[in-house]
Amino acid sequence: MSAEPTFGIKTVLHPVSDLEKAETVYTALLGIQPQTKGTYYVGFDTGGQHIGLVPGGGPQGMTTPVAYWHVPDIETKLAAVTAAGATVREPVRDVGAGRLVATVTDIDGNVLGLIQDR
Repeated sequence: MSAEPTFGIKTVLHPVSDLEKAETVYTALLGIQPQTKGTYYVGFDTGGQHIGLVPGGGPQGMTTPVAYWHVPDIETKLAAVTAAGATVREPVRDVGAGRLVATVTDIDGNVLGLIQDR
């Protein structure tokens, strides 16, 4: 099977129970202030990666961190990974600003995120 390569993991989202306390910990860890800050999400951009804090796991109900693979064509990549045995957990959805996301689970139940920026 031939498939387009990914651009790598550039986004990792972490579910947190207390956004304010988690922000303090990640600010100390990363040594920078967040670039995105709201009641629903706090995000840090550092070293070419985006680290996001999602209170309560967000609407997707995350229970563990999810690494998002940046891809040039999310529909094509979703078709390739499901044909290879992954299961769609969350279908492609637009989260705003031209960003599409989806998640799948691999054969062991690990959650893999996909992101396409338009």
